[in-house]
Amino acid sequence: MLVIGAACIDIKDGICTTSCPVDCIYEGERMFYIHPDECIECGMCESICPVDAIRYADELPADLQIFEALNREAFAGSEGTESPGGWRRGMDPRPDPEAIRDWPKASAPG
Repeated sequence: MLVIGAACIDIKDGICTTSCPVDCIYEGERMFYIHPDECIECGMCESICPVDAIRYADELPADLQIFEALNREAFAGSEGTESPGGWRRGMDPRPDPEAIRDWPKASAPG
């Protein structure tokens, strides 16, 4: 499974969505999320991410391992994992998990 980590928070470049052949990367309020059941693990998004926020779950450093669960949580519905069926530009952002809503904002450079 591919996972989007902290480097995406408040950046949301979105170029990853253009390379995904199955449209499994969804916009959230503060970052993008990869749907765990829709991703085919092709790695296209990982290779194009300008902030190096995307990793395979088994390659996440210890301090970012929470993001595997947070990417799943972004799709949690009342009856398990929701499958929206592919992201399209213009869709409403998915609500961020509480941990992302509470994540500290990055300080401005300089």
